[in-house]
Amino acid sequence: MATLLSGGTGGAAPGPAGEREERGMRVEGSVALVTGAGRGLGLAYARELMARGAAKVYGAARDPAAVTEPGVTAVGLDITDAARVAQVARDCADVSLLVNNAGVMLASPLISAPNLDAARLEMEVNYFGTLGMCRAFGPVLAANGGGAIVNMLSIVSFFTNPLNPSYGASKAAAWSMTNGVRIELHHQGTLVVAVHAGFIDTDMAAGIELPKISPEDVARQVFDAVEGGQVEVLADQRTRDVKASLPRDQEVIYPPLLAQWDAAMKGRAG
Repeated sequence: MATLLSGGTGGAAPGPAGEREERGMRVEGSVALVTGAGRGLGLAYARELMARGAAKVYGAARDPAAVTEPGVTAVGLDITDAARVAQVARDCADVSLLVNNAGVMLASPLISAPNLDAARLEMEVNYFGTLGMCRAFGPVLAANGGGAIVNMLSIVSFFTNPLNPSYGASKAAAWSMTNGVRIELHHQGTLVVAVHAGFIDTDMAAGIELPKISPEDVARQVFDAVEGGQVEVLADQRTRDVKASLPRDQEVIYPPLLAQWDAAMKGRAG
């Protein structure tokens, strides 16, 4: 059974800066499943769970041979395969903490892409795949005391970057979905945590010469949030600044992006 920390009877209460607070879940003694656990952030999540005393950690990846961390139980899983998702939910019926970390970014434009293949794949993995995991494991978490779901989103849940716009669209959809799942599962005592971050120092951001947050830092913040009953993690200052700018996004966020994009297009034309 998931161990709930103090903080009420499961209803929401106002917290700092207007944030909602839910009951937290103790990581120690929990049974967790992390998708995309073979490397990068998923590996950092698995290691942090073990360091905090999780009783069992399932590490899911399309190729289970990629999950080599000692103590982590490898699980073969493609989150876009509904039949396999359902089977894993049956096989891992002791899970009380689900970390939806698997994702894909193809850096595809919206208009000039040769077709919709990249946009469809990003939506299939980042939105439908994550939703499918929430649907499959919702009843599992209910049976195990409520537990928690962590959905790994992005700073581009909040705005569209012209360098990876279809990825941003998929993460915006996943953000909206996460908020809806939180409402639907609230009655069963399931905490649903949305995690937003800018560049994380993993393979996905390799070659980008901009400040990055370490995957270990993100993992620590996320499980602090799980234990503290926080529904949102804004993992770095840039992400916090962007979300704070949303009421003025057309004044603050998009003009610099538009200028950068126009300059890039002029450079190509030249």
